[in-house]
Amino acid sequence: MTAIRVRIAPSPTGPLHLGTARTALFNYLFARHTGGTFIFRLEDTDQARSTVAFEREILDGLHWLGMEWDEGPGIGDEPERGSYGPYRQMQRLGRYTEAADRLLEQDKAYHCYCTPEELEAERNRQEATHQAPRYNGRCAHLTAAERAALEAEGRKPVVRFRIPANRTIAFDDIVRGHVEIDTNALGGDLVILRSDATPLYHFTVVVDDAAMAISHVIRGEDHLSNTPKHILLFEALGSAVPQFGHLPLILNPDRTKMSKRKSETAVADYRAQGFIPEAFVNYLALLGWSTGTEEEILSMAELIERFDLSTVNKAGAVFDRERLEWLNGQWIRRLTADELIDRLRPFMEAELAAGRIDWLPSEGEMRALLPVVQERLPTLSAVGELIGFLFVKEVEPEPALIVPKRWDMPTTVAGLTAARHTIAEVGRVSWEADEIEPPLRRLLEDRGWKAGDLFMAIRVAVTGRTATPPLFDTMVALGYERTLARLDRAIERLGAQAATS
Repeated sequence: MTAIRVRIAPSPTGPLHLGTARTALFNYLFARHTGGTFIFRLEDTDQARSTVAFEREILDGLHWLGMEWDEGPGIGDEPERGSYGPYRQMQRLGRYTEAADRLLEQDKAYHCYCTPEELEAERNRQEATHQAPRYNGRCAHLTAAERAALEAEGRKPVVRFRIPANRTIAFDDIVRGHVEIDTNALGGDLVILRSDATPLYHFTVVVDDAAMAISHVIRGEDHLSNTPKHILLFEALGSAVPQFGHLPLILNPDRTKMSKRKSETAVADYRAQGFIPEAFVNYLALLGWSTGTEEEILSMAELIERFDLSTVNKAGAVFDRERLEWLNGQWIRRLTADELIDRLRPFMEAELAAGRIDWLPSEGEMRALLPVVQERLPTLSAVGELIGFLFVKEVEPEPALIVPKRWDMPTTVAGLTAARHTIAEVGRVSWEADEIEPPLRRLLEDRGWKAGDLFMAIRVAVTGRTATPPLFDTMVALGYERTLARLDRAIERLGAQAATS
């Protein structure tokens, strides 16, 4: 039985994309489930757009998600791992030239001297006559003399691979089942080397997959139409054809394809928003695959144990942010106190840097707040909105925000004044949620007020926000003196506003 070897081969021309991360994860899960080898390879031949920064972001993103490769390029001072390297395409250029030379010698490829202008004119002619765009084979059978004449004009040729006409390429896709594609639909003979001898994607990916003994190519559905070209190249190079599995596209909620222009697609953005890797991996795995049960919360170890490539769905996978946030919240609840404090710290530091809080909470203060915070965080970045009011010197909500919808300003002043008196009588010694709530409930009963009105006015007065953790827990966290001081300030501002209106 052929050893299972799979790869993820991103191009460092942009940040780590959701689709790339999901493809990497499915390759990783398949390799780990089957005891195979997971390979990381960098397709960095696009030197105009490739950057070290994007390379680092991709590497960091995959590490953050918990994917460690068995073979791959050296990072920093580390040596590369694996015996099939190098794992960067720019270090393999000689191998592509050698493979192209073999195809030229066997007449499976040829030099093409057509200029961009000639190719564009032919495309325009085909479009005008309603023909599918394809290379017309103009240079496919040039004589040595004709080639010499074209070179004498100063033309620098590309190398084209011969695509046979009138042939059906058939393969059994692990995800999509039996697939057949007519070679006449492939656009004609394929450029594999540019005029400067740099290789193109279709050629490099096949040469590398063959040289690295890749057994399974697991990639996005958008590559399905490329597979016949790759099969033909594998055959021409005399290499074994791997098995293919094409994963469903990730779609927006309106079922359009996710794109960088209209969708949030960079993994780093979700990380910055406070999604945690356990939840993100869990969610990515469920984009196009399921266990076949009602279970949704699965660790990496559980995913590895249960993953089955043959049960991946054919239909597009809709990206549902609400579901991701729900899963993220579930995983946040599973963190230990120490883990959560460590992960929240950079987000509180970001709140301080942005001027939204006046000081950083101590570890003790954070630990005391965990019972209130942990059950309510959809993302780590929400911590500032949830408890930031505790770490500012003053809150100055707009008077209109303090006034409940069913109350006017005088009623609100009266309500807050009565509540302030009631709360003051609780005292410092009895400053606990279950001591604060009963007297305020009695006040409501005595005055005939609704809890939603009075409690919202108190909430906004002491926090500056309409949504916080439970009101009485919030007041306990804020403290006796600060709660009364903020109520006094709100009453003063409302009174002053009422006097001038």
